[in-house]
Amino acid sequence: MTDVCVVLCTVPEDRARPLVDALLHERLIACANFVGPVVSRYVWEGAVEEARETLLVLKAAVVRVEVLRQRILDLHPYEVPEILELPVAGGHPPYLRWVLESCASGP
Repeated sequence: MTDVCVVLCTVPEDRARPLVDALLHERLIACANFVGPVVSRYVWEGAVEEARETLLVLKAAVVRVEVLRQRILDLHPYEVPEILELPVAGGHPPYLRWVLESCASGP
């Protein structure tokens, strides 16, 4: 295992860039990939819903992931946003170092 994780988060298309910009500015993530738009179908409060969203693939340092999760919750428009934290088992060492250095301290 490395000290890097990938965080997946879906967000309404128009909120994706401002959310990512805040996380980058606060050095909670090293980078983000915007995937989509994606169409999500789910059951919410007993009804089947559908939404066009952007899937964010966020690269972060494990030591800051709790702060990252809370910040996403603070900024996200959903009551229960998708936030999935996946450990990174390995990768290109210079890239992994860059992620950790990018998330080393706040603004």
